[in-house]
Amino acid sequence: RRATPTTIRIAIEAKSVMTEHRKAVKNRKRDFEAHHAHVHGYDPKAIAGGIVLINAAKEFQSPLRAALTIHKEPMELVRHCMGEFNSVTMTSGSSHAGLDANCVVVIDMPNVRTEETPPFSASFVTKPPAPGPGHPLYWDAFIQRICQLYCDRFKS
Repeated sequence: RRATPTTIRIAIEAKSVMTEHRKAVKNRKRDFEAHHAHVHGYDPKAIAGGIVLINAAKEFQSPLRAALTIHKEPMELVRHCMGEFNSVTMTSGSSHAGLDANCVVVIDMPNVRTEETPPFSASFVTKPPAPGPGHPLYWDAFIQRICQLYCDRFKS
């Protein structure tokens, strides 16, 4: 049955930066700032999370343009995007202004169709600068943070 939710405890915004990284990451930052403001405006105790998928492919075929995009230093673009995403406002102490949890997932997805490569094939990037175990933007840290916040805010 469709109905308006009566309670929202966890709201996750998922975005991607596939190409034009420097321009796209600014837009994603604005998206995440608006997301946490909206979530915490609804309920200050609600958990606002953000996930960004960053493409580290050297080449990328955009469906919006005919020319193939070639990134000279794709890992530098990943580093730049991670730095920008890491600067999104985060909650601290008793302040609920900001994202409560965030993470970055890095993939290699050229989006180029060849005889050997099916369309939309992608692989996870696990080598730096992609976040790994112990990094605050790593997936596991994201999930652990949400679980901890949930217990702190909603367990009676």
